Order: sequence, then C-alpha cells, then structure tokens
Amino acid sequence: MSATSPAQVRAALLSDTGLIFGRYIRQTLRSRIGLIFGLLQPTLFLIFFGPLLEDVRLGGEGDSWQTLVPGLLVQLSLFSSAFAGFGIIMEKQLGIIERMRVTPVSRLALLLGRVLRDATQLLVQSLVLVLLGVAFGLRTSVLGVVIAFLFVGVLGISLASLSYAFAMRVETIQEFAPVINSINLPAMLLSGILLPMALAPAWLDVISHFVPFRYIVDAVRAAVVGDYGSGDLALGALVAAALATVSLTIGTRLFRKAGA
Repeated sequence: MSATSPAQVRAALLSDTGLIFGRYIRQTLRSRIGLIFGLLQPTLFLIFFGPLLEDVRLGGEGDSWQTLVPGLLVQLSLFSSAFAGFGIIMEKQLGIIERMRVTPVSRLALLLGRVLRDATQLLVQSLVLVLLGVAFGLRTSVLGVVIAFLFVGVLGISLASLSYAFAMRVETIQEFAPVINSINLPAMLLSGILLPMALAPAWLDVISHFVPFRYIVDAVRAAVVGDYGSGDLALGALVAAALATVSLTIGTRLFRKAGA
C-alpha cells in the first residue's frame, strides 16, 4: 500500500475544508436573524453615538466618522468571532460533534471550514457597516476599505480559532460565556475602539499598549484616512500577523487534542 504524498494530503485538506465551509455557510444563510443581530450592536453605536462626536476634537487624524467606523469594524470582529464557539458547544450537546468524529474528514479542516465561514460572514457584515458609515458621512477610498477589511478578516480568523478551541474544552455555555465576556470588555475599552486612547489618562494609555487590538484599531484608522505609509499601519500588520500565527497554532493544537 503506497504512502500518501504531501500533495495528496494538502488536496484532501482543501477538499475537506471546502466541504465543511459549504455546510456552515449554508447554515448561516438559513439563519438571517443571526446575521442581522450580529450587526446590530455596532450599528446602534454608529447611529446613536457617532453624531455625538461630530463636533468633538478626538486628537487624531481624520474626522469623527473616520475614527468611529474603523473602531466599530474591530468591535464587530472582536465580538462576533470571540463568541463563535457557542455553535460548537450546541453541536456537542446535540451529538453532532460525536458523529463528525467517526468520519474521515481532517480534524484541521473541521476547524478551518468553520473559521472561513466566520471570516466570510464578518466581511459581509463589515461591508454593510461601512456603507452605513458612508451614508452618515464617512469619507474614505476603496483601497483604504480593502486594507481595513484585511485587518478585520485576519483578526476574525484569529479570535474564531481560539474561541472554537476553548469551546471544545468546556461543556456548557455557562462555562464559556463568562470567560469570553471577561476578556472582551476590557479589550474593547483598552483598545480605543470607540475613542482614541490619546484622550485617555497617561496611566490608562500605558496599559492599553499591552492590548494587541489597540494596534489593529490604529492600523485600520490609518488605512481609512489614507495614511498608507504610517508606522501605525506597519505595526498593526506585524501585530495582526503574529496574533494570527499564535492563535491558529494554539487553536489547531487544542482543537485536535479535544478530538473534534
């Protein structure tokens, strides 16, 4: 019996990933309410919080919409991706994961297919949010939006990977939700999602430098205002790449250990 070549392994992985992606993207399309409510929180911030900032000096480049919309894009990624693991917990309780374990589908593909579905959903929601932002007064370029979406997509993939891996290690939503909430809230406040950290007291600004999402928020804002040669964009790219590498590595190992 001949050994499987690396090319065959890669082809099988791609095929299995596409199969899992297709399954979950169809599931997502059947759940339009989930898509709508996933976009609801940042949209409410845009509608009710954005107008309050129009005459406020925010201490950074660009106007209030060029400050707020990029932050809301990161917020959308932070919350939708971090809570992606809810789905796996429900599947475990329904016995779906047990049935998947006996199939020959690659364990890595079971993670990647789900993560790619989440990234696709996130980018569609991000597009809707940007279009709403333009209607309110956001001015940016197509290139700036594309770069912003790349950052949002990478962040979404990173957080979804960790969320799925953690969800495989717990048994109930009651164990999962408090941990995610405890991480998400300070991460949102310290990353300058709603207001630049330049407005914060010095001690709070110092602490925020230890939160990787801050650099991604700054990078997305730089892209939206067209400052493509800025250090914020370069530093954000390095942080996003490092976060994705670490998250996918940890996520893959924990997901495989859990036997999904």
